[in-house]
Amino acid sequence: MTTCEEAKQMRSGINVQGKIERKGEVRTVNTKFGETKVCDAYLADESGSIKLTLWADDTEKVKDGDTVSIEGGYTTTFRNEIQLNKGRKDGKLEVTSG
Repeated sequence: MTTCEEAKQMRSGINVQGKIERKGEVRTVNTKFGETKVCDAYLADESGSIKLTLWADDTEKVKDGDTVSIEGGYTTTFRNEIQLNKGRKDGKLEVTSG
């Protein structure tokens, strides 16, 4: 498992587990794949926290205080902030407790 702080230094192949802090509002955006839902949340562990971008059905899966695992994640930088995303094909988001 990678820590949230280590994930910020990585580009892909990120497997991380943490607790959801401060889940934001779900909003609808237009992407090159069409209209979809998106939501930002902060995933925290003992090392720190990272912004987690949730897409489509994943926006409904988690709530504040849930412990989640991300497998096959990758990072992007948007507005000078590193964001963790679940891989589109091989990525998994699992809610383990809440």
